Parts: sequence; C-alpha cells; structure tokens
Amino acid sequence: MSCMTQLDVDGTELRDVRIRPYGVTDADRLRRMSDRLSKRSLFTRFWSGSPYIPEYYVQAMDALDHWDREAMVALLDDEMIGIAEYARDAARPYRADLAALVADPWQRRGLGRILVSCLAPLAERRGITEFNADVILENQGAMRAILVCWPDVGSALVDGAARFSLPLPMPVPVPG
Repeated sequence: MSCMTQLDVDGTELRDVRIRPYGVTDADRLRRMSDRLSKRSLFTRFWSGSPYIPEYYVQAMDALDHWDREAMVALLDDEMIGIAEYARDAARPYRADLAALVADPWQRRGLGRILVSCLAPLAERRGITEFNADVILENQGAMRAILVCWPDVGSALVDGAARFSLPLPMPVPVPG
C-alpha cells in the first residue's frame, strides 16, 4: 500500500512523501529519525528522557507481525520522517493501542493524520473496531490532532494521561 501526498514545510514543497508499511530494512531509518526529533518529542512519545528512539522500540518494530501489530511509515528521500503503529489488545482483540511519531520539522502539518488514516483501514480489515490512545497531558498537539480526526470523542484521565477511545472507521474530518 502506498499513499501519496504533498505537504509544505517552511515554504519547501515535499514532492514525494511515501507512506508504506514498516519493512525489514527500516530499522536504521528509524534510528536515524532520532536526529530529527527534539527531546520534547521523544519524551511525549516514549514518556522518558531518552535522547534517541529507544532500541527496545526499534526491536519491537522489527518484530511486527503485520496483523496484530502494524506500522506505517512516511519516507522522504529514503529517510523516515514519521511512523504510526497499532498493537492489538490480546484481552480485547477488537481494540488496539495507537501511537504516532513525526519528526519535528513535519509536525503540525497533517503528516501524523495521514499516517493514521492509512493505518486505520488496515486495522478495520483485521477486525479492529477501536483504537486506544494514551497521550501525555503536555502533548497538546497530539490531543488537537486526535480531535481533528475524531471531533466528537472525549477522553478520560488515566495515570496522568488523556486516554482516548477512537472508534473505527475514522470519521471524515470537516475541512476548516
């Protein structure tokens, strides 16, 4: 699957951002993505002070089964600039945890939303009817992005994070 789009970053048009499933050759691209992430971005995604994408995460991505665990990546000039993933809940297989990470220069430009919109139909075809997303309260950008995609969803405070239950299929956001 490949989703093509055009985005604008600081006046520079990105002509060929490719969206595709995470593959067996992507581990080094994922590690290199750390160079385009601030400490804040790493903290809000991994909830720790790691100065780079943690190796346990890279290894987890290499162990994707592309059914219960799936990830989509955004590539520009053969470098990873974003990743969105789901992991099915073993106790409730109709649910999956959702997470996304976008390199700092491409944040707040819709790339995370595009990644999730490419990931969601795959999850649906595999019997997932709901994403769960836990967002650290400091990550206001992620909370706004969720509310753009799911404008009628609420959240609950769980362990210092906003927990969202996001029904699939994704509602179509109203342009605005």
